[in-house]
Amino acid sequence: MAALLAAGAGGAYMVSRGGSASSGTSTDRALASAGQLFVHDPALVAGDDGEPWFVYGTGDVREGFGAPRILRSDDGGVTWDDAGTAWERAGDPSWVREPGTGVAGVENYWAPELYRHDGTWYLYYSASTFGSNDSAIGLATGTTLDPADPDYGWEDQGLVVRSTPGETHYNAIDPGVVEDADGNPWLFFGSFWGGIQRVPLEWPSGKVPDGAEPVAVASRVGVAENAIEAPFVVERDGWYYLFVSWDKCCSGVDSTYRIMVGRSRDVAGPYLDAEGKDLALGGGTEVASTAGRMIGPGGQTVSVVGEPGSASAYYLAFHFYDGDAGGAPTLAVRELSWDGAGWPSIPAAGLG
Repeated sequence: MAALLAAGAGGAYMVSRGGSASSGTSTDRALASAGQLFVHDPALVAGDDGEPWFVYGTGDVREGFGAPRILRSDDGGVTWDDAGTAWERAGDPSWVREPGTGVAGVENYWAPELYRHDGTWYLYYSASTFGSNDSAIGLATGTTLDPADPDYGWEDQGLVVRSTPGETHYNAIDPGVVEDADGNPWLFFGSFWGGIQRVPLEWPSGKVPDGAEPVAVASRVGVAENAIEAPFVVERDGWYYLFVSWDKCCSGVDSTYRIMVGRSRDVAGPYLDAEGKDLALGGGTEVASTAGRMIGPGGQTVSVVGEPGSASAYYLAFHFYDGDAGGAPTLAVRELSWDGAGWPSIPAAGLG
């Protein structure tokens, strides 16, 4: 669940890069920062050698009419600069603001997702207000992530999934997209309420086929308010890994967010943790939680550099609340390590 206010002043944020993700070791160092570049719910696209990296994150009502804000790195994810917003007021998706059909009270767009298919970038975004499941996931398409590119621009494609209080048991925010082994796309989404959902998409529309209904794949059984959100699925070595955020976001130094994971051989699930417990029944293996200055890590995505397989590097992007900066929401990017059984983690040197 995104915070209502995500952006800070300009500047750069430093992150350290690790070693090989396939080796099971990492040279990742402790968190380091410079400047005041803040972000919530980062959607990371890590470029290949020499290519820029981009993060799209939750928007700020004071910039671009609340559009997702953009960070750019030209040194392989080490330093990040503000690159503007996905669109300005003129590009705002008007359907979100329409009385009766839109989502009342939306001030900014949360938790974007970026996915590239057949030369087109798909930008999914969340429209909601804090603590409500009167929510929607929308879609825009474009050919480049780079606002400096002459071909830059997003064409809004409208509604993808809607949730309505009293009518749907889920909350239509926090989109994450993955393709299965046959190239079929799937949307994972959800926050509190009915937990994490999956539903098929179809290309090239990037939308849900007629008649398809969401199915729950992860939940917090016995936990008040079902505090689980921010799903993201990535494939590695024939496994689909479902990353989620547990507990409380968006409360500065009082945040209790933590990143959990489960996996499945089938994109549809079931997703089990390292102890064999189904995430639909409250299972989950911890990847990151509060450590030192890094308070409440969550809102994660994973970006893969190189071809899928043992030679690939898997980068986990998330936000945390910096205990040394009054709880400011701050970007982190860490290369995942994988143990002999294929479970991901962040090395202890990269925490706190």
